Amino acid sequence: MEEAPDPERLRLLPELIEHQRVRTTPVKANDFAMPLASPSAGSATAQRLTFDDGTNLFAKLAEDAPPGYLAAEANGLRWLREATHAVVEPLYADDRLLVEPWIEPAEPTREHALELGRQIALMHGAGAMHFGAPWRGYIGEAFMDNGPAGPTWAEWYAAKRIEPYLKPSRDNGALDAADVAAVEALAARLPDLAGAEESPARTHGDLWWGNVHWGAEAAWMIDPAAHGGHRESDLANLRLWGGVPMFDDILAGYTEVTPLDLGWEERTGLHHLFPLLVHTTLFGRAFRDQLMGNVSHFTKLSY
Repeated sequence: MEEAPDPERLRLLPELIEHQRVRTTPVKANDFAMPLASPSAGSATAQRLTFDDGTNLFAKLAEDAPPGYLAAEANGLRWLREATHAVVEPLYADDRLLVEPWIEPAEPTREHALELGRQIALMHGAGAMHFGAPWRGYIGEAFMDNGPAGPTWAEWYAAKRIEPYLKPSRDNGALDAADVAAVEALAARLPDLAGAEESPARTHGDLWWGNVHWGAEAAWMIDPAAHGGHRESDLANLRLWGGVPMFDDILAGYTEVTPLDLGWEERTGLHHLFPLLVHTTLFGRAFRDQLMGNVSHFTKLSY
């Protein structure tokens, strides 16, 4: 990781960028992992900033982002960094600009995977005051309601991570009435399917493999949708869409610090409902079959 410029230079960054006093280069997905929903970093464009002395930084520039879009990410990064050093540091943030260190990509290693697992466990163990977060949330380009909803994770997940995405997914043709009814029926059964109730964990919230950035010195978590949630959600998302490299080593590091409850692997699909519904909301019917396959699997399970 490159050292950050001095605070005064960071303060002047918006002006330096506007007047082209620092070189900006678009970041491609294979240069630096992109967020869940969009190669353009949701409602922001990803850029590499290069100063005259060769120092590089990573930045997101948001011209027409919704209120609090970059603030939500910056707040999440700061909150997670209270518990772990494996989350990138926000060096500068305002309504239009979020700046982080530039981390040159490198190949995954077992050592880094094990340490990442340990750090995820420490992050979860730091806990949260309640399910959700005190800031407006976003996941990629999609809204994310971080408000309260009931005392248990199952109730909160049904109300804040499932229900809000059903109408937009129906309206855009991704789901039909029968699909929506099946998802709602499964959401009603969550208290019986979600395993032993746990207190809120401090979760990354969007920890698919694209939001793990492997550097030469460590593996880093980037682009969070941070909130108080269920720790199994982060682990489940690491297995989504092909899975993160070296998942078994990450898991081994995690369980060195904190054991997992019996049956957590069988519950993985429950935690995938949220990211899949985000995708049916944003991209339509292309993700319908994967979502409804999960719903069908759990619908067949007895109480």
